[in-house]
Amino acid sequence: MTGARSSDILAPMLSGPTPPHGTPKLTRATLRAALAAMLLLFTPHQAAAKAPPRAQPADLVDPFIGTDGTGHTFPGPSLPFGMVQPGPDNAGTGWEYTSGYQYRAPRILGFSQNRASGTGIPELGDVLLQPSQTRRDDLSSIYAKSGEQAHPGYYAVTLTDNDVRVELSAALRTAFHRYTFGRGGRVWVLVDLQHGLTFMPDRQPVLASEAVPTPFGLDGMQQRRNWTTRTVAFHLVFDHPVAERVTLPPRKGDAAPRYLLGFDLGTGRVLQAKVALANTDIAGARGNAAEIPDWNFTRVAASARIQWNRLLARATITAPRAQQRIFATALYHAFLHPSVISDRDGRWRGPDGQIRRAARGPRYSTFSLWDSFRAAMPLAMLLVPERIDDFAQSLLDHADASGRLPIWPIWGGETGTMIGEPALPVLAGAWARGFRGFDGKRALAAMERTSTVDGGLSQWNLYDKYGYYPFDKVEGEAVSRTLEAGVGDAALARMAEMLGDKAAAARFSARAGGWRQLIDPATSLARGKDSAGAWRTPFDPLTPTSPLNNPGDYTEANAWQYTWTTALHDPAGLVAAMGGPAAFREKLDTFFHALQPTAGAAYLGQEAMIGQYAHGNEPSHHVAWLYALTDRPETGHRLVSRIAQTFYRDAPDGIIGNEDAGQMSAWYIFASLGFYPLQPASADYVAGLPLVSRARLAVPGRPVLVVTRTGRGDRLLRLTNGGRTIDPAALPHAVLVRGGSLRFETPRAP
Repeated sequence: MTGARSSDILAPMLSGPTPPHGTPKLTRATLRAALAAMLLLFTPHQAAAKAPPRAQPADLVDPFIGTDGTGHTFPGPSLPFGMVQPGPDNAGTGWEYTSGYQYRAPRILGFSQNRASGTGIPELGDVLLQPSQTRRDDLSSIYAKSGEQAHPGYYAVTLTDNDVRVELSAALRTAFHRYTFGRGGRVWVLVDLQHGLTFMPDRQPVLASEAVPTPFGLDGMQQRRNWTTRTVAFHLVFDHPVAERVTLPPRKGDAAPRYLLGFDLGTGRVLQAKVALANTDIAGARGNAAEIPDWNFTRVAASARIQWNRLLARATITAPRAQQRIFATALYHAFLHPSVISDRDGRWRGPDGQIRRAARGPRYSTFSLWDSFRAAMPLAMLLVPERIDDFAQSLLDHADASGRLPIWPIWGGETGTMIGEPALPVLAGAWARGFRGFDGKRALAAMERTSTVDGGLSQWNLYDKYGYYPFDKVEGEAVSRTLEAGVGDAALARMAEMLGDKAAAARFSARAGGWRQLIDPATSLARGKDSAGAWRTPFDPLTPTSPLNNPGDYTEANAWQYTWTTALHDPAGLVAAMGGPAAFREKLDTFFHALQPTAGAAYLGQEAMIGQYAHGNEPSHHVAWLYALTDRPETGHRLVSRIAQTFYRDAPDGIIGNEDAGQMSAWYIFASLGFYPLQPASADYVAGLPLVSRARLAVPGRPVLVVTRTGRGDRLLRLTNGGRTIDPAALPHAVLVRGGSLRFETPRAP
């Protein structure tokens, strides 16, 4: 285990140039935090439970949560919303390894420089490095689990076979590696440019590859094809000159080189490397490398920790330590994406392959929009408002490049994954909440174009002809696509109304009602209908379907689960369609309490279930909150608490279902705070009950909001802000951002 000298931290604190938008300069004001970082960096993962009583927010984060099982998170370092996420790869392909890592996997192939958190499809995993004391044909290694560590901005592990301790940290666009070998002399590093995180092992992922040797490393550029087609450029530099460079024989199917680089350390044992990435070109990667102007690894790790501390301090709770760890880790996961994609000079490559320069601010990608429009994006609007205008600009710039708003972009490219037009409620929700740093008319034009010109799974001529997607005219998911179209249309209508375009508001408001044609009066559930208006027969409302595994009318869900989607934009309409408030509540009761969970279909999103509620997939996420619209809101309060306590744990397997780039975590944060963005395109939330006695939201530039829960009951008696009573079914965003107290009063006795 490698130690750290106090001089490694103290020396750069008081001096040293820092490039714009690079690693923040550490000053005397941050001395104490950096010293705490030095102590924490070398504390084993197992000791996390023994954190000091006055822990900093980063002390509460356990990046291993979600890495065991279907959470698909990763333990490696990243800055908030960072471009790079260096970390261990146990495999290069397979659904289990979408982030490259599984907690119980026994071997590490190497350490690639970027990945996505919690997704259901693998992507990225560029420029894999693997150090070794000795040269062998296979440099993969078992590792010492007891010495594996992960904290915000820092990861470390000992490769047993390779006799080397690996430590990783990161700036915004540059990964930093430090290797401490068992002895000095000649050591080796594998540089594998063929490696990547892929889901089509039989298809060549490398379309073109260029590598340029340099005295201290390697520069290069690739075009790759996997989930999307994209360009990655890199600048790899070591702190020792390359003494020997061996080009390895290509394996069957290789289209990019692999190198063994030898380094002479003399009597020393430490070798360091920096890998800067870009989606533009090699010049962009070299420019991004200036974020780390020196070789002070500990300073970079301490700076990353300070940035995380500042961000995580925006939302804190009073709760038992394990609950605080789950909450802080959820915040951490929620702030990993979207990811910066533009270079330090503002350049970025769009989905059309062309390089552009942002006029101001960074550009972002890795928007898991079908997931994140529901809660992760509203959470960002609440806690990181300084980024929202740039998020919106990124979506609009993508639309300019591709002709339509994105659905699921990553690394600047478009995957086209999932259904609906989920960028629309994000833009409308931002405008409704008062964000004005992007052009509203430009946004409305992009939203209209996206809602009228065919693209992806949106077939608007067909939809306009029938008012819904007939199952005999489309290739699956007809019901889900109809309901998701309603979410987008309602968002567009809301945006048009806010901007004074009455004609567009009326047109798309009417079209948003297409869901009504699919409500089966016999079951009050959304059911497939063909182009002649005949119902899908036979009809099994409990059978989940998915385009990849079991084609049918629904997307990773069944009729019971997807029917509630309409409440994301028209809850009053859905209540009426189900027969009124009493019948609506009875339908919810049946959904949660009278139906049995689906067995053996986790691959269809059927996991983390209570009745037919499936918390492992997003279509169910808002359903427990619908009790706020009934005469029994306390039933929803109990369910939200049960979901949070059952499906989130302080352990590596503590996330059930894909974390999905922050959405699963955002749900937990809102549940802890006691309110949820039921209609994401609006500026209102529905209130439940906080899962904690006290929470504090301290967002720079806004007054502090203190959330309190009084009494011991599970029924909300009164919700107040500064003494004023608030309707729990319509808690305004404006109340939250003006600060003060948000008080949830419950009965004194359970």
